[in-house]
Amino acid sequence: MSGFGNAFSSSIGKKFIMGITGLFLILFLIVHCGINALIFFNDGGLTFNVGAHFMASNWLIRAGEIVLFIGLLAHIFQALRLTLQNRKARPISYTVTDGNANSKWYSRSMGLLGTLLLIFLVVHLKDFWVVSRFTGIPSTDAQGHEDLYAVMREKFQDPVRVGIYLLGIISLCYHLLHGFASAFQTLGWNHSKYNGIIKGAGIWYSIIISILFAAMPIAFHFGLIQ
Repeated sequence: MSGFGNAFSSSIGKKFIMGITGLFLILFLIVHCGINALIFFNDGGLTFNVGAHFMASNWLIRAGEIVLFIGLLAHIFQALRLTLQNRKARPISYTVTDGNANSKWYSRSMGLLGTLLLIFLVVHLKDFWVVSRFTGIPSTDAQGHEDLYAVMREKFQDPVRVGIYLLGIISLCYHLLHGFASAFQTLGWNHSKYNGIIKGAGIWYSIIISILFAAMPIAFHFGLIQ
């Protein structure tokens, strides 16, 4: 294996890939959440459908989706490799541990949270991405755009699906609480002067993004928007 390949297969290389793909996904969530939040204009989905149409038809966005999926797969793959590597390095658990003394429970449970998040992503992609990109949406709105808003409204009438989404978003929140600051630290973008700012930004980012995502299925299910 070449030196370049060895660098990325090493423990540091794996963590670097986790960090850089994590930051890419963090940026994507801002765009995705911003477009989805257009439903709160409460105009029957007209503004949201314009945004969804732009995301589906813009060639740059479509190319970015390919990069996104590669990054997401790389993130998941490296997370699994690191988890297995850490378990192999310490096959026998310590007899007595006080995890809270050194880290938060969610930072020690990234594997579980990541698994729950993966299940949520599969359901989410099946519900919306596959429909909008491949099978097509049968209805259109007053402006002639595919009515993805109507699809969201229909899907979120199901309380089970709403529950799955909320569980996934809770997992996302805790995943981000650990991953935001961890990504900066892994890439070496940390300093005693700025660590507090990065940590605070990560907390606010995780909470705001998660609340906005959670508000969407709740608003549709309880008829808070039309």
